[in-house]
Amino acid sequence: MNILCYGSLNIDCVYKVPHIVRPGETISSCEYSEFPGGKGANQAVAAARAGAVVFHAGKIGRDGIFLRDTLAKEDIDTANVAIDQAIHTGRAIIQVEAAAENAIVLFPGTNQAISREDIDTVLAKFGKDTMLILQNEISHVPYLIEKAKNSGLKVCFNPAPFNPEIKEYPLRMLDIIVLNETEAEGLSGESDPEKIMLKLSKLLPETEIVLTLGAKGALYSYLGQSLFVPAEKVRAVDTTAAGDTFIGYFIAGKTAGLSAEQSLKNACRAAAIAVTRPGAIPSIPFVSELG
Repeated sequence: MNILCYGSLNIDCVYKVPHIVRPGETISSCEYSEFPGGKGANQAVAAARAGAVVFHAGKIGRDGIFLRDTLAKEDIDTANVAIDQAIHTGRAIIQVEAAAENAIVLFPGTNQAISREDIDTVLAKFGKDTMLILQNEISHVPYLIEKAKNSGLKVCFNPAPFNPEIKEYPLRMLDIIVLNETEAEGLSGESDPEKIMLKLSKLLPETEIVLTLGAKGALYSYLGQSLFVPAEKVRAVDTTAAGDTFIGYFIAGKTAGLSAEQSLKNACRAAAIAVTRPGAIPSIPFVSELG
């Protein structure tokens, strides 16, 4: 299957700080870097570096042309990346502290300028041989889920960033949902991983559920099958794109016909490599690096 990633394209502005800034506090950054990013772009690149055939759809401003060029260099089809002449490209202001944890402020920009007409035009080009990957950083996500599913596409959703409105999305139409503990607690009301999986399995009985647990690994549940894959032990430098790397590799594995277990192992391995490197897209490994 092909992968269509309909998602965000951001300019990531990364500040290395001694700690995450507190309310009312002003601190100095010891380093500043600018990278191509956005959950959509990150996941598209991860899937492409995992060996999948990837198409990306989204919207950028005139200040974001380099983002489209970045995807094209990864052999990602960018014919459906539109340019809005009037709006700035989305941005992410990222603080990375010494312990490698991060805090992010998003400016949506062109990511929230995607119309239903844009969506209709893009989805008309894809069919049953396509897996759609979505995040929650662009406009009209519920419409995208319904339109894609009714058009015969498979749909994977990463509910990030999480907001309460997600509970009203047509989640039962999803083929796959991949979420972290914060997103899962928001959706299920539970904090214990096992209880989360039980609750989500009842809410979404026909959906493959993947719960990422950071440095612990990942849980998987589908139609009575349960799996746990531990994370690899590494020294983390920057966790910014770890979740996106995991998702791109997991979906690439699934669309290539790999088992859920092997797809999870590949995803955990790729995410472990990613956190040992700075930045978002620059940190994502190629499949040849997994060993």
